[in-house]
This record gives sequence, structure tokens and C-alpha cells, in this order.
Amino acid sequence: MSPTPPARRLRLGLPKRVFSQVLLMQVAIAAGVAVLATGLFLAPLSDQLDNEAMHRALAIAQTTAEQPQIAEDVQNTAPTVDGPVQTEAERIRKATNAEYIVVLDWRGVRWSHTDLKQIGRTVSTDPSQALAGRQVMEIDSGTLGRSARGKVPLRDTDGRIIGAVSVGIAYDSVRARLLSAIPGLLAYAGGALAVGALAAWLVSRRVQRQTRDLAFSDISGLLAEREAMLHGIREGVVALDRTGRIRLLNDEAHRLLSIDAQAVGRLPDEALGGGRTADILAGRVTGTDLLTVRGQRVLVANRMPTDDGGAVATLRDRTELEQLGRELDSTLGLIDALRAQDHEHANRMHTLLGLLELEMFDDAVEFVGEVVGDHRTTAEQVTEKIQDPLLAALLVGKATVAAERGVALWVSDRTRLPDRLIDPRGLVTIVGNLVDNALDAVAGTPHARVEVELRAEGRTAVLRVRDTGPGIPAENHELIFTDGWSTKEPPAHRRRGIGLSMVRRLAERQGGSATVGMADGGGAEFTVVLPEALAEPEPALTATADTSAEEESR
Repeated sequence: MSPTPPARRLRLGLPKRVFSQVLLMQVAIAAGVAVLATGLFLAPLSDQLDNEAMHRALAIAQTTAEQPQIAEDVQNTAPTVDGPVQTEAERIRKATNAEYIVVLDWRGVRWSHTDLKQIGRTVSTDPSQALAGRQVMEIDSGTLGRSARGKVPLRDTDGRIIGAVSVGIAYDSVRARLLSAIPGLLAYAGGALAVGALAAWLVSRRVQRQTRDLAFSDISGLLAEREAMLHGIREGVVALDRTGRIRLLNDEAHRLLSIDAQAVGRLPDEALGGGRTADILAGRVTGTDLLTVRGQRVLVANRMPTDDGGAVATLRDRTELEQLGRELDSTLGLIDALRAQDHEHANRMHTLLGLLELEMFDDAVEFVGEVVGDHRTTAEQVTEKIQDPLLAALLVGKATVAAERGVALWVSDRTRLPDRLIDPRGLVTIVGNLVDNALDAVAGTPHARVEVELRAEGRTAVLRVRDTGPGIPAENHELIFTDGWSTKEPPAHRRRGIGLSMVRRLAERQGGSATVGMADGGGAEFTVVLPEALAEPEPALTATADTSAEEESR
């Protein structure tokens, strides 16, 4: 026999789905409000009915006491069951539908009563207040049970108090009125509860659609996972609402965009200060894998709209990849140059061997001197004019690459740059980008030439790179500095449209500028001005330079 399965325990608790929980809570709230409203209405209603009954009893008592015949009969007749006071009191009681009307003298003896046996007897409740001239309203119990009472003094024609009139309204009738009002009140409360339940169901259905019928635990887990993912991934994430304002930034976005948490709630133009990056985030520039430059970083941005009218943008840092790509370009250029030099070197060695075999020793010596002198002259010319080792090495290497591409790279005679650069690597990046662009522009053209001029004006460094290429149209003079804009096909390992944008960013970061114009004789001329790019010269060096200048003038 198979074992008997254990009995399942009934577990009571809230449902797990957001829809069910919201519906249950809203119905509970609506029911609670309906019950509370009903109770708050019934409590003053009971007091109001009591007050109405006591005022009615008092009004009947006042009307009865105002009749002079009753006061005269109390003075002139005896309290009997068929006396004139009893007769008149019964007439008024029946006309007003009161429970009783009791007329009593100053001793408290009844002259009228619904129960005839009570006539001639003393009243069961204290009549002293009415006999003292005060009007009384109260809920009290007497021989006929609980009632709403009104008591007034009975006066003769001279105004003296000779007794009192007490009128009672059956309390059961007051309670009956209250109970009769409850069904209607409950009907209204039930209708309000039904409308509230329907509204709760509609709201819950909307919540169900928006939360995709998830449980609260699922939503909590998703939020925790989202926080961990947003702050753990190495991509910047920027979320924008339907009005285009930033509503979320993860840690990587803070780092890549160099903004703080105060950017949340602001437009991209306000947070970033305008530019291509703000245009991409705002959706004014569309496309996939859009390139932009932020500070010294090269970013790849993608923007995806969301169902609520907002958008989510992702940012990837391609700075290192771009640097590696440029280094790869330089390396490939140097490899091509070395390969060409290898062939040239082999040809020269063959020439030298032939001269030696022909015993033309003087010609061989002259030939070797010319070959060595050309390379030495180029290096010496650069190092004499540019004393910074990084820039000098860059230009010597670029001269070799230019020669193999059939381009003459010339360092202007006006070039003078001392070894006092504060940020030589930044200037190397600027010079390298401009020279590479110039070589690309003139490669394959007749009499191709690129001229580099670097000079110091106080602490300001001025760079000019001229070429003999086709030049740049005037309408594109500003456009070429835009992130991602280029007229050349990108290589396989990286993208175009970054170099000139980075040149301008580096120049502006130092308070300088980068512009382009037409060179003399055609071609393009790029000018970069970097204020305070050089450190102040040391006093000893300044004195030595002044002495040397005086000696040269002599």
C-alpha cells in the first residue's frame, strides 16, 4: 500500500500578486471608510432625534400651561378621573400624539394622567425645578417607562406658580425612527462600497498591467538586481523621462560624463553644457554606436526609447581602444617604412658592394657619407629646433613615414620650442593627429608637402600645420571639429571623426583654441594656441640665454 500523503495545511495570508493585494487593500479601505462614515452619521443622528423629542415635549407642555382654564380648574376643582383638567389634558395628548400629559399642583399631586389610578397621587420624579420656575428637558424613566420629557411651570392669571405641566414622548418611538433610518443608510453605504470596490478593481487592473502581474517579492528582487546591475556593469547608463530630463545615472555614467548626482532632474544641455554628447542623450542625433568626445574620453553612445516616452542611453569608453588603434596605425606605418627601408638598404648595400669590387674606394666613401648624412641631418634639424624629446622623436618618426608615402615633412625654420612643456603628452597627441590628417590629405598628390611650425611665445605654445592638399571648404571649418564627422572611410579596427574633436577639446581644456583656415598657395592650415603650456624658465637658464644672445650680437 502506498503511504498516505500528508494533509496539506491551509495557510492564511495576503496573496502574492500585486493585483490581488492592491484590490484587497483598497476594498478593505473602502469598507472601513463606509463603516466609519455610517457610524459617524448614526451617532449624531441619535442625539438629534433625542433633542427633537425633548423639544417637542417641551413645546406641548408650554402650549398646555398657557391655557388659563387649566390653571383655573387646578385652583377650583378636585383631582378626579372625570374632572375638567383630566379631560382637557387627554384631549391635548391625543391631538399631539404624546405619551402622557401630567398636570400637577404645587404639592406634586397629579391632576391628570394616562393611567387613571395615578390621578390624585404624588408624582414619582422630582418636580422641584419646574415648580421653581425653570423649564426642563430630559430623558428619564417614570411610571410609564423611559421617555423624552418636557416640564414647565403652571401659573395663574397673576403669574404665580401654582403647579407644573409635564409632557412625555415615548422613547420607543424615537428609537424606532433611528432604526428606520438605518436600512436606508446601509443601502447608501452599500452603494458607496460597491462603487469603491469597482474603482478598486479598475485601479488594480491598471496596476496589474503596469506591473505585468508580478508579485511584490518579484518587484523587490528586480529592483535589487537592477541596482546591482546598474552599479556593477562597466558601461554608463543614463535614463531619461518623457520630458527629456535625466532621472537615473549609474556610477560609470558619473565617471564617464564627469557629472555628479545634481544632474538628476535636469536636461542634458543643462547638465552637460551642450555639445554632441548632450545632443545624443536628448535624441537630436540618432543612429547606433555614435561617437562622442567628453573631456579626454572617446565614448560610443546608443540611445533606446522606452514605452513610457523616455529613453535609456548607454555609454562605452573607447579611449584606450582609440589610442591602441592610433598606435596600431603608427606601428603599421613604421613597419611599412622599415620594410621600404630594408629594400632601400639592400639596394644601397649592393651599390656599395659594386663600388668596392670595382675598387672605386673614394666613390664608396662618398656614397656612404651621403646616406648617413641625410638621416643625421633630418634628426639634427628636428632636435635643434624642438628640444622636447617626445615631440622630437615623434616628428623624426613621422618624417620617415612621410618619406615612404612620398610626402616631404618639413619643420619650419621659425620653429623654436624649449624643453619646458608642462604637458608634453597632450601636445604629442595634438601634433600627431594634425600631422596624420595632413599626410592623409596630401598622400598621392604631386609635390606633396607638410610643414610643421612650433614656437614659444612666452609661456604660450603656438602650433601650425600646413599642407599642400585640396584644403577644407569654408562652410566645413567648424564642422570638421564635430565628434564623429569625417569624409574618410574608417579603418577596420577603429572609427573616424575623433582626432580633430580631441585636438579642440585638449586645446580648450588648457584655455586655448584650435582653428583651421587656408594656407598660402592652397591647402589647409591648422592653428592651435595653448596658453601657459610652458613652465617659467629657471633664472640661471635665463641669464645664460641672455649672455649667449649678447655674445651672438657682438
